[in-house]
Amino acid sequence: MLLQRLNRTTALAAGLLAILVTAGCAGSGLMGSSGSGSADTAERGAGSADDPTIPAQALTMFEQATAAMASGDFVDAELRFKEFVLLYPDFPGAHVNLAIISAKNEDDAATRASLDAALAVDPNHPAALNQLGMLLRRNGKFLEAEAAYLKAVTVSPEYALAHYNLGVLNELYLQRLAPALQHFEAYQALVGEDKQVERWITDLKRRVAASQSTANVAE
Repeated sequence: MLLQRLNRTTALAAGLLAILVTAGCAGSGLMGSSGSGSADTAERGAGSADDPTIPAQALTMFEQATAAMASGDFVDAELRFKEFVLLYPDFPGAHVNLAIISAKNEDDAATRASLDAALAVDPNHPAALNQLGMLLRRNGKFLEAEAAYLKAVTVSPEYALAHYNLGVLNELYLQRLAPALQHFEAYQALVGEDKQVERWITDLKRRVAASQSTANVAE
């Protein structure tokens, strides 16, 4: 079982990076919103191609930076996003993308600075809160990570990736089986069939039932 848990942690790290590179980067959603986002989509909210409040030049710059990020050219993407936030600092999605790149480079200080900048613009930005939870979890601050994830799903109940991360945090780090099951089920309901998570749910249901039976016998 320990090997299974270690493999799950490794898969989480690799899987989240893939999701965040292709989906977490903020597509056309420059501003984001507290009621948008999922495990499968970019931050789509108030900032879209049809939003007249976004200058055309900003949208072009943002799309070029996002394309570089999606292609795996993180050096170019980082330079483009840094230029973007100098000109347009009030778009949290750009700060979040810089945080994702910094996290990939294992630069926690830069990651936190970018997330603080995003949350200063929008304290309820779900992707920023989710990324903050990931950073805190990596640094062993599990309860603070939980608070960040919970805020993300409070302001955006359909933000599936935060439910996923809450499931992992509760099971592997906080040893809370029932909440882990709850959040994995919420994730599954939002994204549809995920074979791996389905197996985890089955395992957790068995373990929760066994724990309850043990508790009943003890009473």
